[in-house]
Amino acid sequence: MAKVTFKGNPVTLVGNEVKVGDAAPNFTVLANDLSPVTLDDTKGFVRLISVVPSIDTGVCDAQTRRFNEEAGSIEGVKVLTISVDLPFAQKRWCAANGLENVVTLSDHRDVSFGQAYGVLIQELRLLARAVFVVDRNDRVTYVEYVSEATNHPNYEAAIEAAKQAAQ
Repeated sequence: MAKVTFKGNPVTLVGNEVKVGDAAPNFTVLANDLSPVTLDDTKGFVRLISVVPSIDTGVCDAQTRRFNEEAGSIEGVKVLTISVDLPFAQKRWCAANGLENVVTLSDHRDVSFGQAYGVLIQELRLLARAVFVVDRNDRVTYVEYVSEATNHPNYEAAIEAAKQAAQ
């Protein structure tokens, strides 16, 4: 299992660690209108899955904005931002910030995504910061479990992986 800290303190991740080459696990999360969304709903696209502890924090805000800026320039790629924030909070945040290219999805109900991708922080019921790229054939082509949840991911590597998968 990936080793992660939150504000310097070790945390326990629940679920299965995902590795490059794995078949992407399916999951069910909620869209901003409370409708269920699964991995299959974006079949045929490359998915850059940006996982954040809470959209209302500085690093999560910056991460979501950065991938939003890049999303429009990569044809065939969908950017999904997943957190355990309530769908209402995610919708409010997107509207207040004018974001159009990122789809925010909530894992608050069942933590289905968190368990399937091994990012559920047991002690906090938050998701650990991570980035996954899933190709059109539902294969994982890039994985980053950020070792300190308050740090930024490697944006350049994730964006490059999405571009490569989209070719």
